[in-house]
Amino acid sequence: IGGRGKPLILYHLGNGPLRYGELKRTIPAITQKMFIQHLRELESDLQVTRKVKHVTPPQVTYGLTAAGKALAPVLEEMALWGKSYRKRL
Repeated sequence: IGGRGKPLILYHLGNGPLRYGELKRTIPAITQKMFIQHLRELESDLQVTRKVKHVTPPQVTYGLTAAGKALAPVLEEMALWGKSYRKRL
């Protein structure tokens, strides 16, 4: 889960599956290239699932695997730490 965008992707997917555009809007600071790269890496690491609905236009939905869901408590603690640290600045 290294990298700046991967924990954010996993954190936002912790609330439930999201379509590509919905997920991308949760992390506006990341470039599209890096966002796609992170999603592919998380998918190959079996943290994220990708489901394609074959309609026009195709609908792609991302969700967490069981392994990705197991990271939820860790990501929650990291988010709490970040929020408390940010308050000090």
